Amino acid sequence: MPGITVNNKIGSGRSGYMLVSPYIIFFALFVAYPLIFSFVLVFHHWSIVGPMEFVGLGNFAEMFSDSVYWKSIINTLVFLLIHVPLQVVSALVLAEILNRKIPARAFFRAAFFLPVVVSGVAVTVMWKQLFSTDIGILNQMLGMIGINRVPWITDPAWAMPSIAIMATWKNIGLYVVLFLAGLQSVPRQLYEAAEIDGANTVQKFLFITVPAINPVLVMVLILSTLGGFSLFIEPYVLTGGGPMNSTLSGVLYIYRQAFSFFRMGYAAAIGFTLALIVLTVVMLQRKYVEQEI
Repeated sequence: MPGITVNNKIGSGRSGYMLVSPYIIFFALFVAYPLIFSFVLVFHHWSIVGPMEFVGLGNFAEMFSDSVYWKSIINTLVFLLIHVPLQVVSALVLAEILNRKIPARAFFRAAFFLPVVVSGVAVTVMWKQLFSTDIGILNQMLGMIGINRVPWITDPAWAMPSIAIMATWKNIGLYVVLFLAGLQSVPRQLYEAAEIDGANTVQKFLFITVPAINPVLVMVLILSTLGGFSLFIEPYVLTGGGPMNSTLSGVLYIYRQAFSFFRMGYAAAIGFTLALIVLTVVMLQRKYVEQEI
């Protein structure tokens, strides 16, 4: 009957809205509203406890003349230049090894992934002990072979590279798993054909493995970059942004402005500019990496 058909369509439409309503509510409360509110904050001064004061582009004018802000951006870029290549290359090499038939392969796969699920604060506290200049295990081992102690987190020249090494160790397991999935999808017939043609191990890796896992490589590169730009826990717990602001990341500077100095509008302006920088870097990576590989 026509009336029953119309009622069924109305009932199915209502059911559909009811099924998606939890996601709509979640998106409205935790994505749309914070995004719109932070965009409004960009043009205001607000200390949480007082009323908002409209300042127009005043926050951006202050930001571009803020030397500490630029220092935090440079620190973040330095971290990325160390961390991302180290992360991608190390994860790919380990995945290539773990993709072969080696003893206790399942154990090593689980062992490399274990740091990913451990609390970032716990990992940072552990590495803080390892990096200790006086009693750290790393310096004790160096002393045993006659090398002077290294001021891992107390010297501005060493602090950010030390954090990059720690962050690589913490996150490498995730990217090893991703690379493993990509390596296992490469047809074995390609390697067999290359061996017949006389290709060596390096040639097979460069001309078969790398092009075959290009989508995974791009994804790992982008995820590593996004993770690098969100650097917060490591400098916050390990160095507090020091020494001499040498490990002050962009996100840590946003946190300081918002929750130490209660300058919510200025923090929101920094957040939006950092998001634009992240978007630009990721788009450049996709453009050039996907074309060259």
